[in-house]
Amino acid sequence: MFMKAFASRLIDLTQKNSDAIVMQWVKDVKTNTKTFSYHDASQEQIVLQAKKFYNDFQMIFFHESPYEQAEKIFDKYAEERFNEGVPLHEALYALILMRRHMWLYAEFQALFNVEVEHRQAIESLSRTILIFDYIMYVTARQFWKMIKLGRMAKENSL
Repeated sequence: MFMKAFASRLIDLTQKNSDAIVMQWVKDVKTNTKTFSYHDASQEQIVLQAKKFYNDFQMIFFHESPYEQAEKIFDKYAEERFNEGVPLHEALYALILMRRHMWLYAEFQALFNVEVEHRQAIESLSRTILIFDYIMYVTARQFWKMIKLGRMAKENSL
């Protein structure tokens, strides 16, 4: 129960401050050497990507079957990044940066203060990491499917 209350605070904080978190992520992803494909992308396009991510994350976090929910959402994320020509390693690193900015903002806002027990924070962090593990797996799997489909289409056209 305490973990759920803490997690709710984390998600609420993320939702209420999504614009600030998104803009920090945009600045980072547009300049980070590990996300080169994003450097020339329009700011509007990647802002929408990040806003969608943070909204979807809330649904996944509290869903009874988070893996199935992640599958529904991040199969599409992977297809979109693949069709944009974003390499898998950059698409995954962009997600890593989204997680990092969410946690950095929460930490900056002193979400983890003395009223929240250390164990509750760890449980919430563990759940967040699990959700991101699902997201990374689904994204990588969908990229693989898209590559395979592209190869099959190429072979069939020969």
